[in-house]
Amino acid sequence: MDMALSDEQAIIAKILPLLFAITMHEVAHGYMAKFLGDDTADRQGRLTLNPIAHIDLLGTIIIPGIMLAMGGNFLFGWAKPVPVNGARITRYPRWGMLMVALAGPSANVLMAIFWAALFHAVPHIGNELHALGLVEMIKFGISFNIILAVFNMVPIPPLDGGRVVVELLPYNLAQKYSQIEPYGFYILLGLMFTGIINVFVGLPIVLLRGLMMGIAGF
Repeated sequence: MDMALSDEQAIIAKILPLLFAITMHEVAHGYMAKFLGDDTADRQGRLTLNPIAHIDLLGTIIIPGIMLAMGGNFLFGWAKPVPVNGARITRYPRWGMLMVALAGPSANVLMAIFWAALFHAVPHIGNELHALGLVEMIKFGISFNIILAVFNMVPIPPLDGGRVVVELLPYNLAQKYSQIEPYGFYILLGLMFTGIINVFVGLPIVLLRGLMMGIAGF
């Protein structure tokens, strides 16, 4: 008997890893900021794994919804950024914002490792359809977390990679570079539509995804 997921099951297999990934990304930023002395995210109730607290209308609902409606195997999205006040960082003030920026992508890499390790629990699931659903969820969990981690390291503000560049540059250059931020979203759109974005993310995604799939045993 051929086993196949229903449309609803296939959607769930994509949505759950996406919600986990974008939630963990933002919570990691918030917890790192709190560790360094800034409890802004905590005071605003953002240090929670409840995805509802992190919903961004465009990135969590509209864009993923459109992509699901169009079909295909690719899905992308993001959560509402957690608030971080650099002036409140008292521990490692020179590198604090750099550490906060790196926390999100690092969390996604760890999530990809988690999904890869979870694959080894699949043989212990008795129901074949449930096992198939978990396998699809694991594959998407690995792929989306790697894509999110690498994409966020593109060196354009307000992405994490852009914030890393700002923190590493001398003060005067950092101030000038940070002025890109209001236009960052449009720059990213242009890079995506022209395909230039692949210059930054293509090879790292392929290599990291291949590594994680190897760990999982796919």
